[in-house]
Amino acid sequence: MDLETYLSYLNSGRTVVGNSEIHQFMHAVSQEAIRITAEINGRYHAPAELRKLFSELIGKPVDESFGLFPPFYTDCGKNITVGKHVFINSCCQFQDQGGITIGDGSLIGHSAVITTLNHDFSEENRSSMHPAPVVIGKNVWLGARVTIVPGVTIGDGAVVGAGAVVTKDVPPRAVVAGVPARVIRMLDEQEPLL
Repeated sequence: MDLETYLSYLNSGRTVVGNSEIHQFMHAVSQEAIRITAEINGRYHAPAELRKLFSELIGKPVDESFGLFPPFYTDCGKNITVGKHVFINSCCQFQDQGGITIGDGSLIGHSAVITTLNHDFSEENRSSMHPAPVVIGKNVWLGARVTIVPGVTIGDGAVVGAGAVVTKDVPPRAVVAGVPARVIRMLDEQEPLL
C-alpha cells in the first residue's frame, strides 16, 4: 500500500477494520507524524523553519502566510490542508485521518482538538474506525479548547466560543458556544469578520 491509496481509502469514508492492512499502514504513517512533530516541538524554530516542517508533516507546501505556535500534535498529518493566512496556536491536537481542511484566514485557538475518526460502537468491532472529514471555512475563529467531532463543517466567518464541543454543522457567520455547541447569535452582514 502507498500513501495515495491510503488517503483515498480514508477519504471515501470506508471503515478501517481493526488489524487490517489499512490499519497497519495507519500505524506506519503515525510513526512519521510522531517523528516530525517531535522535531517541531523539541526546540525553537524560526517561522520559515516551522513552515518547512509543517509542509513535510502534511506532505504539501503551506503558504508563507501560515503561522504555527508549537507544540502541535497529530497522529497522521498527511490529510491536513490549510489555506492562506491560517494561524494555529499552541497545544492543538489534530486527528486528521478522515481529513481536516482549514480555509483562508482562519484562526485556531489554544488547545483546540479536531477529530475525524470514531471507533465502532459494537464491542466485537471496537478497534474498527469510521473516518469523516472536518471542514473549517474561511475566516473562522475557534476559541481556546474547542473540540470538533468527525463529520462537522463550520461555515465561513463563524466564531466558536472557548470550550465549545461542536457536534453538528455550524452555519456561516454564526457564533456558537456551549456543550454541545449551539448558535447564540448571528453576525450582522455589516459586522466585519475578525
